[in-house]
Amino acid sequence: MMNFNIRGNERNYETDYDVIIIGAGAAGYSAAIYAKRSGLNVAILEREAVGGGNTAVSPLVENYLGFKAIEGADLAREFEKHAREYAKIITEIEARSIEKTSDGFKIKTNREDFTSRYIIITTGTTHRKIGVPGENEYYGKGVSYCSTCDGYLFKDKRVAVIGGGNSGAISAIYLNGIASDTRIISHSDRYKCEDAYVETIKEKNIPFILNAETTEIIGDGKKVTGLKYTDKKTGKETEIEVDGIFVYVGIVPQTEFLKGSGVKMDDRGFIIVDDKMRTSVPGIYAAGDVVKGSEEQIATAVGDGCRAAITMYTDNMHK
Repeated sequence: MMNFNIRGNERNYETDYDVIIIGAGAAGYSAAIYAKRSGLNVAILEREAVGGGNTAVSPLVENYLGFKAIEGADLAREFEKHAREYAKIITEIEARSIEKTSDGFKIKTNREDFTSRYIIITTGTTHRKIGVPGENEYYGKGVSYCSTCDGYLFKDKRVAVIGGGNSGAISAIYLNGIASDTRIISHSDRYKCEDAYVETIKEKNIPFILNAETTEIIGDGKKVTGLKYTDKKTGKETEIEVDGIFVYVGIVPQTEFLKGSGVKMDDRGFIIVDDKMRTSVPGIYAAGDVVKGSEEQIATAVGDGCRAAITMYTDNMHK
């Protein structure tokens, strides 16, 4: 048993488990419950101080069975509370690499090495950047990738949401209740979010600018003051004044630590699995948004986690 002092709180945990789940999100929590109920000793490693993944930063969840409407952070807390009854959740531990051993795997982290017989990868995704001038310079100074985290900073101010998919639409609806002016800027020529969100956006009179390619984020050196976008049809450039910019233009899988592990990924870095959540490496499974072809939904992530844990058990129950 090893002792560590993290932010003043002593946390005791072992470093060897039957199953280690990398990533404390919906898929990871679900996998942990099913793995433990199969009689296995389970730990979840989470690189952040608080788990929950993308569920935790969703402003409002309206499509998860059992909850007509619930804030993502509240739903994530319920998930975690349930999972803690089954697994050891170890936060601020970032997986750096995975190595095969004679009886399982070694996971190298930012702290010490962990060992396990099996691994389930549920690291999820992070937000993709636009890649325009000013984005990095003004990150934390008006540029954000999380409306629930930073929306309150823009009370009665002007904000723009870049991205017209479901995430962008949900965030714009959420921010509309905080900011004095909210608008959506999308590079697409059509609405890419669900019809239900389109109707809400129209009801709330939130401007939805289509065919708009963001080209630059403008600031005064200390904070964001505006942005520029180009109409993809006419080529006309427009500059608007805003105080905050929330970026929702896609996702990037968190799989950097898998390089050299033998786990096959597609050209974007998403993990390739079979229909039972097996990866190319026996003993390693994957679930949730990090998997190629994921629907990027909380419900499917929970289902994936369940399937990965059950497959892991049935594959190895007689070994």
